[in-house]
Amino acid sequence: MAENLQLDEATGERVSKSELKRRLKQRDLEEKKRAKATATPTLGAVQKQKSEEEMENDLPPHKYLEIRSNEVQELRRTGKPDPYPHKFDVITNLRDFLRDYSSIKRGETREDVHVRLGGRIYTKRSSGAKLVFYDIRPEGVLGVKIQIMCQAQYATGSVPFEQQHKHLRRGDIIGVVGFPGRTAPKGREDGELSIFAQEIKILAPCLHQIPSEHFGFKDQEQRFRQRPLDFIMNQKSIDVIVTRSRIISYVRRFFDDKDFIEVETPMMNAIAGGGLVVGGLERVYEIGKQFRNEGADLTHNPEFTTCEFYQAYADVYDVMKLTEELLSGLVKRVRGTHETEFHTQSGEVYHVNWAGPWKRIEMIPALEEACGEKFPPGDQLHTVETGKFLERMLAKTKVECTPPRTNARMLDKLVGEFIEEKCVDPTFIFGHPQMMSPLAKYHRDIPGLCERFELFVCKKEIANAYTELNDPFDQRLRFEEQAHQKEQGDDEAQLIDENFCRSLEYGLPPTAGWGMGIDRLVMFLTDNYSIREVLTFPFMKDDGVTKKLAAEVVGVEPMPEEGIRK
Repeated sequence: MAENLQLDEATGERVSKSELKRRLKQRDLEEKKRAKATATPTLGAVQKQKSEEEMENDLPPHKYLEIRSNEVQELRRTGKPDPYPHKFDVITNLRDFLRDYSSIKRGETREDVHVRLGGRIYTKRSSGAKLVFYDIRPEGVLGVKIQIMCQAQYATGSVPFEQQHKHLRRGDIIGVVGFPGRTAPKGREDGELSIFAQEIKILAPCLHQIPSEHFGFKDQEQRFRQRPLDFIMNQKSIDVIVTRSRIISYVRRFFDDKDFIEVETPMMNAIAGGGLVVGGLERVYEIGKQFRNEGADLTHNPEFTTCEFYQAYADVYDVMKLTEELLSGLVKRVRGTHETEFHTQSGEVYHVNWAGPWKRIEMIPALEEACGEKFPPGDQLHTVETGKFLERMLAKTKVECTPPRTNARMLDKLVGEFIEEKCVDPTFIFGHPQMMSPLAKYHRDIPGLCERFELFVCKKEIANAYTELNDPFDQRLRFEEQAHQKEQGDDEAQLIDENFCRSLEYGLPPTAGWGMGIDRLVMFLTDNYSIREVLTFPFMKDDGVTKKLAAEVVGVEPMPEEGIRK
């Protein structure tokens, strides 16, 4: 028998021929299993594991656009279904839906309730060919989404279940017809309130890939260049624009309730205008765009929004009270509290209390305290001697002031350094020199000063007001001084406005004027240090990038006007 034994080289044993054969076969099978387990999957195997949508999401953006555009073009050609229908009746308000059916129990449905809702697809999940889930957000309903559960057993309509869902992708706007219910997922005690869909209709396909909700759309430059996509992906961006609308609505309602008349005046008016009050409109206000041919930065945009009003038989002190009433009430209405937070670009956090009464700072006494010296009298602040004094104060306090070093600019630099920097809570700075305020009436008690205030919050000016100068003789001299400052290089000095001087000659009653920057106020109340965040479409320089549009990708040819249909 020993002659018939075979050597098992793996173990060194001598075994029978049949046993060795069995061992070798077993080892061969185990080796094949190990090789299969460690082998890299083939492309075909990977693709079988991925859905069509998942494979499309791996495509580069231009390729996705090409494929998607051709698919939609085919739907446009066949009309099965029409990807751009004329109408879809929406009868369901999502907030009401969530409130009214929140008590539905797990696994319960209400097939007697008819739901019709429109919205944009944010997620799509398939579980086999007969079950599809969507998360959609209705247009205009902030921060709210709803799950759509689509089962073949509930499908109605002329389009088969598979065809209803085959062409739908993330970003598409759809119409949903169905009824309320709560899902009953396996392994979970709860379920999700959903719309059980009977029919899904495509209303407007999205031809571009939209970012995943996991990674989001965060690149600031691209967000401002692609503002619609920013609004699609970032709820905060929508919230800011909605808050802006509420702020403007509150301001408008405030003045309407106080019998002001809203007016419109030319935007492209480079010199001081006015005269409405002269004509008998005793309370007027305007909310509108202004334009300055200047560059854009964190706090400035060439086009910006302001609110201005003029009130006859009022002075700057009346307007102080009105401003406190307006803004403290506005903040409470919009934010629900008088206390807000503002984060600067450098990371500082300002805690702001908008409740009145607000602090009031007299400009010259505050500067005297900061500089440790008595300033020249108000009626001497425009002189050459005062200019030398201000030069010395700048040197003493190490405050920079670039040319032109007019008295007004040097004073302004000192104010910025020693007063504005203390104004985190709303603060009125008043008692300006006349040379800094060409449209403000002289101070009734202190020669050389005028009745004007600037309102500062978070160290930035948001409003400016004064008792209007209604003396045409004095007004002409003020304009002459401003023209002189402009000749010295002060770009902020105003030109002579002959028409305004002439209107004053007809008689302007004692009047107060006021202006506020809407954009900056919105920045503070939405906690945004960049003005671009609070503008619907901020100014952006051309980036020089040209990309094909979908119509070009699919080769749509122009047609004579009479022949345009699709």
